[in-house]
Amino acid sequence: MSALFNFHSFLTVVLLVICTCTFLKMQFPTFLEQKTGFRGFFWKAARIGERLSPWVAAGCFTMGVSIIFF
Repeated sequence: MSALFNFHSFLTVVLLVICTCTFLKMQFPTFLEQKTGFRGFFWKAARIGERLSPWVAAGCFTMGVSIIFF
């Protein structure tokens, strides 16, 4: 089933995008400098990961537990 139609898969994809963009911004800061256009979406995801990192970490932990056990 596609991640667009399964809410659990959709949340997993969103968390992975946020975590990946945050990691890439920390490793390669010039890669996500543009705040508009196509790369702007990834810049915003990285910004969410930077500012809400405790909540994103809790979400990743919860999602990992739910994937393993459910």
